[in-house]
Amino acid sequence: MNFERARKIADAVMYEGYNLYPYRPSSLKNRFRWQFGIVAPREWSENGGGDPWEMQTECLVEAEDGARLDVAIRFLQVQAREGEPWEDGIERVIEWTELRVLDLAAAPREERFAIGLITGVVKLSAQPIDSFLKVTVRVENHTPFFQAAEGDRSKAMRMSLVGAHTMFAISQGAFVSVTSPPPAALLATQACSNVNTWPVLVGEPGSRNMVLSAPIILEDHPSLAPESAGDFHDGTEIDEILTLRVMTLTDAEKREVCRSDEGARQIIDRCDNMPPEIFERLHGAIRSMGAAPLRPQLHDVEGTEEFFNPKDENPEQNSAVVDGSTVTRGERVRIAPKRSADAMDLFLAGRTAVVAAIHHDLDDRIYVAVTVEDDPAADLQGRVGRYFYFDPDELELVGKEK
Repeated sequence: MNFERARKIADAVMYEGYNLYPYRPSSLKNRFRWQFGIVAPREWSENGGGDPWEMQTECLVEAEDGARLDVAIRFLQVQAREGEPWEDGIERVIEWTELRVLDLAAAPREERFAIGLITGVVKLSAQPIDSFLKVTVRVENHTPFFQAAEGDRSKAMRMSLVGAHTMFAISQGAFVSVTSPPPAALLATQACSNVNTWPVLVGEPGSRNMVLSAPIILEDHPSLAPESAGDFHDGTEIDEILTLRVMTLTDAEKREVCRSDEGARQIIDRCDNMPPEIFERLHGAIRSMGAAPLRPQLHDVEGTEEFFNPKDENPEQNSAVVDGSTVTRGERVRIAPKRSADAMDLFLAGRTAVVAAIHHDLDDRIYVAVTVEDDPAADLQGRVGRYFYFDPDELELVGKEK
């Protein structure tokens, strides 16, 4: 299978934080690197190292008898550059092709690997669950590491998988979205255990033959902005701002950047030689707004409707006890925050408000929804169901609404 569509997204993940603006080795933010997708030596991790030693992806497939999987685990291997205060990330891949899904269900595989100083194991298996097969790919770092003292992280990173992610492709079958599963797969997806990774469908919208399991949360079928001319090693690619900032670097700073890393040199070269028409494209784009995707209806799965929507729940008719008195919709209250769960609480303290609804959660805690009386947008907020929420003991009774 061609992983090219997945690889473009995966590269943006793998090189997240690899080298950040101002791209100089001497800058503080580039002295603490390698923050995403770490699979560190188990001994380092379990002795206070702070980075996980395992990564596990579980996803569902609808598989025909001849369904086959391609699996690729990609990561960076950290190597110190001789004679310079800089570390390079060398791309590595461990892959399997034409794995018969039913064979993995009958006989799980355990594959050991050794890449430089890094040794570990990849466990591949499949398990029937409802009408699906749950495919599991687990990566463990077993590299010996006999120190776990403060300051050893740099050494540990050279024995770690960095920016690690897993890519799957299937033929004669289809993957099931874990983020927006169809009703028939809701319970089965709850049985999937993803450790330090997040699987999503990739490829053209609507396609289900490829999955990227990344160390950050993505939506199904993620894509790169077409206006982006190249990678800035920043996961939220604010291209215009970063381009302008690169242009402010002095010639001496640019020379330091170019000496440090080939990828950083390409960033400098691209920004210094960007044609005006390309730069103008970075200023913004209008996307046409399509219809919202259909969400699975919880009532299609037995028992879930009652669990998530208790039958006795009626927010506009519920009541709560405030200052020893029962209040319902329309009562006037004064806001007296106690927990300061939100910075807005400080601005609302002492303001009067009208009770709009009273909600109960699954633990039967009560939340009072209010609209602030002197808020000029109160009517608009009420029409769209936007309220401020407080516990009953954070409110004081003022009196009936006139």
